[in-house]
Amino acid sequence: MLLHLSISQFTLVDQLELEFGAGTSTLTGETGAGKSITLDALGLALGDRGNAELVRAGAKRADIHATFDIADHAEATAWLEEQELDTGREVILRRTISADGRSRAYINGQPVTLLQLRALGEQLIDIHSQHEHQSLLKRETHRRLLDEFAGAGELAAETRIHYKAWQDQYRRYRALADSAEETEARRQLLQYQLEELEQLNLQPGEIEDLESEQRQLANAGEILSGSYQLAAMLSGGEGDIAEQLHRALQLLTAMPEQSQDLAEVAQMLDSARIQVDEAAGTLSRHIDRFEMDPERLAEVEERLSAIYQAARKHRVQPPELPDLQQQLQAELEEIGAPDALDRLADECEKLERVYRATAGKLGELRAGAAEKLAAAVNAQLAELAMPHARVELALQEQEKPAATGLEEVEILIATNPGQPARPLGKIASGGELSRVSLAIQVVTAKTSRTPTLVFDEVDVGIGGATGDVVGRLLRQLGEGRNGRTGQVICVTHLAQVAARAHRQYLVKKHSDGDSAFVSLRELKGDERREEIARMLGGETTAQSLAHAGEMLERA
Repeated sequence: MLLHLSISQFTLVDQLELEFGAGTSTLTGETGAGKSITLDALGLALGDRGNAELVRAGAKRADIHATFDIADHAEATAWLEEQELDTGREVILRRTISADGRSRAYINGQPVTLLQLRALGEQLIDIHSQHEHQSLLKRETHRRLLDEFAGAGELAAETRIHYKAWQDQYRRYRALADSAEETEARRQLLQYQLEELEQLNLQPGEIEDLESEQRQLANAGEILSGSYQLAAMLSGGEGDIAEQLHRALQLLTAMPEQSQDLAEVAQMLDSARIQVDEAAGTLSRHIDRFEMDPERLAEVEERLSAIYQAARKHRVQPPELPDLQQQLQAELEEIGAPDALDRLADECEKLERVYRATAGKLGELRAGAAEKLAAAVNAQLAELAMPHARVELALQEQEKPAATGLEEVEILIATNPGQPARPLGKIASGGELSRVSLAIQVVTAKTSRTPTLVFDEVDVGIGGATGDVVGRLLRQLGEGRNGRTGQVICVTHLAQVAARAHRQYLVKKHSDGDSAFVSLRELKGDERREEIARMLGGETTAQSLAHAGEMLERA
């Protein structure tokens, strides 16, 4: 429910603060006083398009706040939670338009897109006017009204879920089918590459071992020759290192007197002699075991060549080949088996059957409710001075299945006998359209989830007893619907409608000679009776005041 509307520097409004409550509120005033400005400002706060011309002359920007009570509006609360916006008992929608035409939108103080603002606004208020953006001219509104009247909300939601599941799977099927040849070629390449790598069977650490062995085998001659030379130097005969160390030790031993330093030298030389003897033994065993193996060298080089060639082919380093093999295996598994396309096709067919079954039930429910809704609306139109009008709800099969079902829903109307029923926007006048909106809202009041209804000049082209009926119906809508507190806001020129309202606001245009501005205030007591009297006859007389008093008392 709309609680508060703040309008600043908007067209002819300098600053305006409005408090709204439950029930039916009317906005009245002279023609051209600016009654629609309030609704235009509210429309902007709900996401309507804006431009720089809406900013009051000389002002930097127009600023509009609309505060709503959503404590009993589970859908709006759920939407706010889904969008990760602050939730609570109240929600504030704000819209600013700067003098250069830039627009900004906010929900609970957080910047949002215009689409987000509009999405939330559509859940809070339904505006019925004679403008092109009127919701009743949209087919999605027709479908929503019928589904609410039929109690088909859960079945419609189930249909959307099944449609999405079907289409998601179908998109996967088409993507795979469109690239079937490329996919098959890629699969065959992956299989071939994996077979090569599996045959290569590279083991962890194998490259390092092979490269070390290859270096040793390739240099076997030089290694053996060097080993012989080294053995001769260590203990190969006269003048070798072992003999030299032995002579040195003899020389030290023959000295008549040894100092501490010479004793240490003797100890180190003896240790060196022992190390040289051990080195000579180890080297001898190495020479005895060492083999020249050209065949093994050929095998090692052939194996290394195969590994290097595979690495060059795949443009990776040789040690990276095992990781590459795992990557190729994962990609092959992701592509799937050759029969993946057939499996996807079967799954698509199953999901389509489930969707069509659910959508078929929804269509049957809609068809049964369409006749009842049309009959109830036509009965209501007869009370609204349209006795010859005939509303129909046409259900036509769509060219393609959709998330909303298998059929399109459209409200058609014939305003005169003998005429074929045609779309609302093509045949109904502005006043007729407003009355059709009112009739539909009255009929669907028990199922509608929109808490606030706004009517802009719903009384165009009617008067007298019919005007009193319109006032009574608007009051009825404002007194509560669907277990919720009702709220109706209506711009009217008709005294019968204004008198039936729970509260009445007067809109006046003022001028100080240099500029014009609009004011709005709630009327009570004698002020309201005087305004009703003015609406009855233009001039306020004792007779019109008495008549106005009777109307207010009767309401």
